[in-house]
Amino acid sequence: MDIGSIFLILSLLILAGLYISRPLFEQRSAAVNRQEHEYSALLAEQDRILNTLQELDLDYALGKIPEAAYSLQRAALLQQGAQVLRSLDAYQAQPSAQTAEARLEAAIAARRAEGATRLASASASQAAPDDQLEILIASRRRERKEKAIGFCSQCGSPVQKSDQFCPKCGYKIISAN
Repeated sequence: MDIGSIFLILSLLILAGLYISRPLFEQRSAAVNRQEHEYSALLAEQDRILNTLQELDLDYALGKIPEAAYSLQRAALLQQGAQVLRSLDAYQAQPSAQTAEARLEAAIAARRAEGATRLASASASQAAPDDQLEILIASRRRERKEKAIGFCSQCGSPVQKSDQFCPKCGYKIISAN
C-alpha cells in the first residue's frame, strides 16, 4: 500500500469516529427544562382526565354507577379538567376564545366519536360473515324443542332423542334402541 491510501483510510476512520461521537461532545443536553416538563405533565394529566371521564360515562351507561355518584364524580373531573386546561392556556402564547370547559367538552365529544367509529368499523367488518351463522344457529335452536331423553356418558350434558352426537362435547351417542 502506498502512503496516500493509508492517509485516505485514516481520514475516513477519523471522520466516521467524529460523526459517531458527535452527540457526546454537544453542549446542549437532552435534559428537559422545568417549563417543558410541567407542560408535558399537564398534557398527560389532561389525557388521564379525559380517559377517566370516558370510563365514567361508559360505567354510567352500563348501570354500574348510580346517578348521584355519577354526577358528583363527573362534576369533580370536569373541574379538574378545566383547571388543567387553564394551566395549559398559561403556557400557550395565544389562549383560544373558548372557555376551558367548552374545550374539555369538545375533547370528550371527539374521543367518543373516535371510539364509536372505531367500534362501528370493527363490528361491521365482523358482522357480515357472522350474521348468517347466527341466523342458522337461532333457527336450529327453535327447531329443537323436544325433551331430553338422557345424558351424555362422556360429559353429562342432556341429549335429545334425535341427537347422534353430544351437542356439548361431540361424543357419539349410543342409542338404547
